[in-house]
Amino acid sequence: MNQQGADRPPVKSADRTLELLEALAAGGPRGLVELSRELDIPKSSLHGLLRTMSKRGWVESDTTGTRFGLGVRALQVGAAYLDNDDEIGLLNATLDALSARFGETVHLGRLDGPNVVYISKRESAHPLRLFSAIGRRLPAHATALGKALLAARDDAEVDRLLDWPLAALTPYTLTTPDALHAELARIREAGHAEDREENTEGIMCLAVAVPLRSPAVDAISVSIPLARLRDNTVAEIAADLHRHATQLRAAAHLLP
Repeated sequence: MNQQGADRPPVKSADRTLELLEALAAGGPRGLVELSRELDIPKSSLHGLLRTMSKRGWVESDTTGTRFGLGVRALQVGAAYLDNDDEIGLLNATLDALSARFGETVHLGRLDGPNVVYISKRESAHPLRLFSAIGRRLPAHATALGKALLAARDDAEVDRLLDWPLAALTPYTLTTPDALHAELARIREAGHAEDREENTEGIMCLAVAVPLRSPAVDAISVSIPLARLRDNTVAEIAADLHRHATQLRAAAHLLP
C-alpha cells in the first residue's frame, strides 16, 4: 500500500472483524456482553459479526450459544502461514538439533512490534518444563528471544518500538531504559541473550538472533529450569547457539 492509502482511515467493518479475531486469539472464548464491553462495539453490531464469522468457520460457539471462540478456519490460516514461511522450513533442522542435544524446550520466536511471538517449538524431554504455546505473545524486553532481536537494533529504534513504561513480568524483569540499554549492549558484545527469570521465575533462557535478515526478525532460544543447571550448562548452550547462528548465516543464500 502506498503512503496515501496508509493515511486513510480503516474500513470500519473490516477493522472490527480483525479486532474481534485478535481479542479471541489473545483471551480465549468470551460472551457477547464481555466482548462488546472490551471492544467497544454495540451488541447488535457484534452479534451480526459473530453470526457471519460463525457461518464462515472463523468463530465457534459453545453448546449454549452464548460463548464464542476461534473456529477451525483460524487454525487453517495460521497453519498456512507457518507452512508457507521459507525461513521456518530452513530453521527446523536447527530446532531439532538443539532439542536432541539438550533435551530442553527450544523456541523459534518472531518480533512483532514490542512483542515476540512463538512460531515454532520443540518440547522438553523432562516433566519439569517451561509452559508455552505456538502463537503466544510476550513482551520482547522480558525474554531472551526478544532481547536478542532488540539488540540487533540501535537504542533509538528500540525506544520507538517498545511500549513504555515497560511491564514487569517477574521481580527480575528489566523495566528502566538505562537497565535495558546496558543489557542490550552486553548482548551485542556477547552475541547471545540471556533471560534469568525475567519472564518466568525458576526458568533461564538463552537465545541468538537468526542472521537471515538484517536486522534479524527471528531468534532461537533454549529454556531450562534453574534446578537442572550445571556449572557448564550455560556455556555449552551458548556455544551451540553461536555455532548454529554461524551455519545459518552461511545458509542465508538458500532463501528466495
